[in-house]
Amino acid sequence: MHRGFHLITDYVLRELPELAQVRAGLLHVFIQHTSASLCLNENADPTVRHDFEQFFNRAAPENAPYFRHTSEGPDDMPAHLKAAVLGSSISIPVMHGRLALGTWQGIYLGEHREHGGRRALMLTLMGE
Repeated sequence: MHRGFHLITDYVLRELPELAQVRAGLLHVFIQHTSASLCLNENADPTVRHDFEQFFNRAAPENAPYFRHTSEGPDDMPAHLKAAVLGSSISIPVMHGRLALGTWQGIYLGEHREHGGRRALMLTLMGE
């Protein structure tokens, strides 16, 4: 996966056909990586992804002279910082077989490495 913020709501829904059976519950999504993150945000305007990327690249720039953890390249430490700020998991309520997301909310995977490779998500669905 390449660097950027990727809208993954549809991917998550495809992987959870049993969601339709849940009347009330909770979906927990966890990413098993330290240089990628998850968040909920606006899914209607694609410029949101660009603006997220611009903000976080300025907040944690590559090649900053104060970073010491650079053994995997100049995007290594900035990626860890971005992932720490955004987080590795989200929880979403489930109501009547659907994610109870707001009108403009979507699930984003933030890939903070130039070439992050394959990323693994753990999806835990609880409910009745």
